[in-house]
Amino acid sequence: MAKADIGIIGGSGFYSLLEDAEAVAVPTPFGAPSGEPTVGLLAGRRVAFLPRHGVDHRFAPHVVPYRANLWALRALGARQVVALSAVGSLRAEHGAGTLVVADQIIDRTHGRAATFVADGAGVTHVPFADPYCPVGRAAAVAGAAALGLPVVDEATMVVINGPRFSTRAESRAWQRDGGTIVGMTGMPEAVLARELELCYTALSLVTDLDAGVEAGEGVTHGEVLEQFAANLPRLRELLVATVERLPAAPGEVCGCGDLYAQAPAPFELP
Repeated sequence: MAKADIGIIGGSGFYSLLEDAEAVAVPTPFGAPSGEPTVGLLAGRRVAFLPRHGVDHRFAPHVVPYRANLWALRALGARQVVALSAVGSLRAEHGAGTLVVADQIIDRTHGRAATFVADGAGVTHVPFADPYCPVGRAAAVAGAAALGLPVVDEATMVVINGPRFSTRAESRAWQRDGGTIVGMTGMPEAVLARELELCYTALSLVTDLDAGVEAGEGVTHGEVLEQFAANLPRLRELLVATVERLPAAPGEVCGCGDLYAQAPAPFELP
């Protein structure tokens, strides 16, 4: 099986970045991932790209096979994951086109399988005070600076269940809670990555102001797609710059790979 050092989760607009790409079927205990990971070269690094929603965008945010996706990336050898997403902004000053490297999460999802720990396997409390890898975040911020791309690097992502957008009242509530951006796929992706001892970094592109931020008709699906396509080149640039700067030996500084240093994992890691 082809191997990769870095996993990338995103949309179809990123396939063309890979050189010498090869699709790899990866079975997991949690069924098939969203699509076959594609392994190839990006910025001189071996990466595995996985389409979060499937190549034909078949999986809505609440039914994405998150466990299979993360498991497949680790099985391919990845120990660092860069996750790409479109988000709404909860702050008027961060309009469409803003790049965000979040450092915190508020989880408002429900009904999603959010752990690899099986029922009856015992109690395992996962440290999650800082949900993103600090080394990965630093690589993204440094990459943005090198490109001259402004980024918001202290931001809280509110993750809602979807697939519907927020009401105006909900947007105002997320603002009061301290949210900066709102998305639908950041959880349980981040905590599953933590359970697998993966360094996880999120790169987000603002496509709209969320419904409660300003008066108007509210965001539409078509507007999100239009803005994402318009700003895709900048997100691709940031991804490449981030991958270039990720460490060759992940987990040694950040501690993401030491979750089970004091006690064995409650499941067999791939």
